[in-house]
Amino acid sequence: MENFQIEVNGDGIALVTFDVPGRSMNTLTASVIREIGELAETIKSDAAIKGAVITSGKTTGFCAGADLGELGDTEGFGADLKAAFDTGFALNKAFRALETGGKPVAAAINGLAMGGGLEFTLACHYRVVADNPKIQLSLPEAKVGLLPGGGGTQRLTRLVGVMAAAPYLLEGKSMKPAEALGLKVVHEVVPADQVVEAAKTWVKTKGDPVAPWDRKDFKIPGGGPYSVSGSQVFIMGNAMLRKQTYGNYPAQLNIMKAVYEGLQVPFDAAIRIETRYFLKTLMSPQAKGMIRTLFLSLQELGKGSGRPAGVPHYDVKKVAVLGAGMMGAGIAYVQAMAGIETVLIDQTQEAADKGKGYAEGLVKKAVSRGKMTAEKGEAVLALIHPTADYAEVKGSDLVIEAVFENREVKAGVTKLAEAQLADTAVFGSNTSTLPITGLAKASVRPASFIGIHFFSPVDKMGLVELIMGEQTSQEALAKSIDYVLKIEKTPIVVNDSRGFYTSRCFGTFVQEGMELLSDGYAPTIIDNVGRATGMPRGPLEMHDDVALDLSYKIAQQTKKDLGDKYEERPFTAIIEKMVEGEGRYGRKNGKGFYDYPEKGPKTLWPGLADLAPVRIAEVDKAGIEEIRVRLLYRQAVEAARCFEEGVITDPREADVGAILGWGFAPWTGGPVSLIDGIGAARFVEACDALAQKHGARFAPPQLLRDMAAKGETFYGRFGVKEKAAA
Repeated sequence: MENFQIEVNGDGIALVTFDVPGRSMNTLTASVIREIGELAETIKSDAAIKGAVITSGKTTGFCAGADLGELGDTEGFGADLKAAFDTGFALNKAFRALETGGKPVAAAINGLAMGGGLEFTLACHYRVVADNPKIQLSLPEAKVGLLPGGGGTQRLTRLVGVMAAAPYLLEGKSMKPAEALGLKVVHEVVPADQVVEAAKTWVKTKGDPVAPWDRKDFKIPGGGPYSVSGSQVFIMGNAMLRKQTYGNYPAQLNIMKAVYEGLQVPFDAAIRIETRYFLKTLMSPQAKGMIRTLFLSLQELGKGSGRPAGVPHYDVKKVAVLGAGMMGAGIAYVQAMAGIETVLIDQTQEAADKGKGYAEGLVKKAVSRGKMTAEKGEAVLALIHPTADYAEVKGSDLVIEAVFENREVKAGVTKLAEAQLADTAVFGSNTSTLPITGLAKASVRPASFIGIHFFSPVDKMGLVELIMGEQTSQEALAKSIDYVLKIEKTPIVVNDSRGFYTSRCFGTFVQEGMELLSDGYAPTIIDNVGRATGMPRGPLEMHDDVALDLSYKIAQQTKKDLGDKYEERPFTAIIEKMVEGEGRYGRKNGKGFYDYPEKGPKTLWPGLADLAPVRIAEVDKAGIEEIRVRLLYRQAVEAARCFEEGVITDPREADVGAILGWGFAPWTGGPVSLIDGIGAARFVEACDALAQKHGARFAPPQLLRDMAAKGETFYGRFGVKEKAAA
C-alpha cells in the first residue's frame, strides 16, 4: 500500500504506520480511504496477524481529517444518487470493516487527530494518546459547514452520551488528552515515547475485537432519544441550536437529526443515516461556500498566494509605528509578538508610554493565565520602544502610520518619518477610508507608499487589507505581504478607492441599519434581525462599536472631498445630533445608540425615540425576511460594484476579507459566494425590486446584469483558474 506500512513481528501484532507520501500531514484522500478498506481486509484475513496497532509516521500529528480540497469538488455529484451515496459511504464502510474484522485494533495517537482522523481512531477498539497538552482531538466539521461523515455523530454519542457530545459535534470544540481521558473517549494517556508500546500491550493482554455498541447489553450513556432523560436533551438542544444559529447553518441541524435518528437504530443503519445527512449537507450552498472560503481560500491567502513573483523575500526586522492610540498600540503588540523591533511614536513621551501600556496589559494577562512565560513576556515588551523622537525611525524596514483620520495630520507625520527612511523601506498608511493615492501626494517616494489597513482589535482580528495606490509598485506590495505573513495575519490586496473594499462594504451594513431607523423601525427589531442574518452584531450595536464620532468625521471629510457629488441621507442628521448635540460617540464613551453602564448589560438610549420616532414596532415573518434581505443584499451588491470598478479582483479575497474583516455572515461563504449561490439572475431580479421600493443604493451594477445574461458566477469569471487560462 502507498499510505500504510505494515510490520508484523513474532508476537503477531501488526504495527501499521499511517504515512501519506509527499505531505507534511496525513489526510484522508481518496486513495487513503480505499487503502483503509484494504488494510481492514489484510488484518482480518492474514492468519499471522493476531491484532494491530495503528500509529502515524508524521511528527505533525496522527491525521488532520478529510482532504477538503477533494470534498469541495462536488461538480456532478448529485446526478447519480446511488453513486453519490456509495462515494460518501466509502469512509464509513472502511472504518466499519476495520471495527468488525474480528481482531483487536488499537490506535496509538501520537499527535493531533481531527475530523476523519479522530473518527479513524474511534473505529479502533482501544485508544492510547500521548501526554502532550498541545495535542488536539476534535470533530471540527461544523466550523466549515459540514458534519462528521465517518461515524463521528454515532460513535461519539454512544461513547459519552448526547449531552456531553454536543459541544464537540455542534461547535467543533477540541479536547486535550486529559479531557478526552476523563470523557472516556480515549483509554490511556501515556508519555509520547510509550504510546505504541502501551497500545501493543493492550492488544496482547486484553485485546477485545468487539465495539461497545455491537454488544447486546449496550446502553447509550444518559439514555437515547426515546428515554425520558434523553428526550429532554433534544428538546433543550433544539431550542439552544435555534437561538445560536437562527436556522442559518444546515450542518448543525443535520447533525442533530443524524444523532436523533441514528441512536434509535442498529449501528450499521445509523452510519447509513449519517452518510445521507452528510451528503445533504455537503451539497448545500452553505457548505460549498464555507469550505471554499473558510478553509481552501483562507489557506491559500494565508500562504501569500497574491504575492507578486520575482521579488526577493523581504525580512522585516524593524518597524516604526506612528501614533500610539488603540490601533497603533495594537499593531506594536502583534509586531513584538512576531519578534519585530518596534518604535512606537506619538506627540509626547507620555502618550507613547501609554501606548506601550496596552501591550503590557495583554502580556500581563497572558502570563497570569499561563499562556506565556514571564521571560517570554519580558522579551516581547523589550522589543517595543516608545518615543516622541522621529530620529528613532532611522533603520526601519517599514513604517506604519496610524494617526488620526485626517489628511493634513497624516501628511505631516509622513514627511517627518520619510526623512529618516532608506530607499528600500516601505511606508504604509493604516487608513480605513481615505484614498491612498491622495495620501501618497505627501510622500516623496509614492512607489513605496501603500495602504496597510488593520482591523480593531488588532491582536484578535486576522485580516490586513493592502491597498494599492496609483503609483504603488509591485515590489512594495510583495514586501508588505511578507510583513503581514510574518505577523501571522491574512492579507488581501485591493485597489484604491474611497473606503477601499472592507470599509466601503461594511459601511453599507451600518448605513442600512440607519436607513431602517429612518424608516421608523424599532431599534430592537433592527438589531435582532441583524443578528439573525448571521452578522456578529446588529447594525446599530456595530455602529456603536466602531464609534459614531468616527463615522461622523469620515462623513464630514467625504462631504468636503466630494462637494456637490455628496449625497445627504435622512439618517445623516440623526448621527450629527447624537455626536455634536449629545456627545454620544458610541461604546468608547459609554453613550451611543445604547447606554453602557459600568455594571450590568447595555440598554437602548431612551432619547433615540425623539430623534428617530418609532412607526413600526412589530413585524411579521415576511417583514423580518425583508429586513434580512436588505441588510445582506445591500452589502453584497456593494461587493459586486467593487468588482465592476476594479477595487477588488479576486473572489477569494472578497469573501475571506468580508468574513474576517467585518464579520459578514459566515454561513454564506461571503458576499460573492452568496450571489453565486443564489444565482446572478435571481439576485439581479431581487435587487431591482429592492431598488424600486427603497432606492438606487440597491441597483445592480452592469457587471451583474451581464453575468446574469450569460449565466456566469464570480468564481467562474474571476477565479484563479480562469485568470491563469486567460
